[in-house]
Amino acid sequence: MKYIALILLSVFVLSCNNSKNKDLSAFEKNMQANNHPGKKLMETNCYVCHSPTASHDNRIGPPMVAIKKHYIDNETTKEQFIADMKAWIKNPNEADAKMRGAVRRFGVMPMQAFPEETIEKIADYMYDFEIDQPEWFEDHFNEEKEKHNGNGQGKGMGNGKGMGQGKGKHQQQAQTSYEDLPYGERGLKYALTTKAVLGKNLMGTIQKKGTLEALEFCNVRAYPLTDSMAVVHNASIKRVSDKPRNQKNKANNEELEYIETFKNLLSEKKEINPIVKESGNDVHVYYPIITNTMCLQCHGKIETNIKPDILKSLTLLYPEDKAKGYSENQVRGMWNVSFKKN
Repeated sequence: MKYIALILLSVFVLSCNNSKNKDLSAFEKNMQANNHPGKKLMETNCYVCHSPTASHDNRIGPPMVAIKKHYIDNETTKEQFIADMKAWIKNPNEADAKMRGAVRRFGVMPMQAFPEETIEKIADYMYDFEIDQPEWFEDHFNEEKEKHNGNGQGKGMGNGKGMGQGKGKHQQQAQTSYEDLPYGERGLKYALTTKAVLGKNLMGTIQKKGTLEALEFCNVRAYPLTDSMAVVHNASIKRVSDKPRNQKNKANNEELEYIETFKNLLSEKKEINPIVKESGNDVHVYYPIITNTMCLQCHGKIETNIKPDILKSLTLLYPEDKAKGYSENQVRGMWNVSFKKN
């Protein structure tokens, strides 16, 4: 009986240890994903067009998980996936597109000069880890897969409806209320939904008319669009900078302190969360604006990133422009979102 009891105890202990190891493995996997440099690079460089949280109306490209699903199958190696991503980003064109439905809906993405190392890190992260996906995506992807298996339609968004246009629950993306969220999350949502609207219009202009026309868009339409989102959210939404292009965006002394705080956090590679300040019945939420490769076309270094015709237009539109000389992953300014307490 003693031996039987000992065996049972050993089995129980081993079982508990195995369970703990599985939990630990899942935890470690999550930590690896969060610490992978490709995750931050993907969020900074890709989510302006491929965000998992953008609504149907504000979406200007398929979510990143859709790209992963259409480029990776059971036979795809990591090396092949990275090579495919490099080839596409270096030369985006309709003939080589694997997501033809997305091209029909959104058009071919504009060519951008991403460093090879950046593409490699993002693709490496995408291959190894799970990516956030919209609530509607799984149903949509399964519908498309069934259609592909049933009638032989090509790979991609075969029916031409595009992301979020089919008749499923993913189509119902009504205006979300953020008033029950903690103040920091609420302010961040207001900022990011405004960024999505600006990004949609900016990237749409670049795709159809080029970077020069995008400058005109920023000069004429960025403020009205930001104001319209402020009305939607019943909040004040501003973008401010220590090196403003438009002098209306010049940060005050308090805002300069917060910008410096975000710069220090970024340089020290620490987690960046919204700064929340409460004053009476008002709440102010601050969050940094961080440069990506696309930003450098107008905010990068002269001769290296900014082409002569772009520089000429910048000089004409913004005689007091200070918003140049940036590299990737630098704090260019911040959002200042304010609203009333509940």
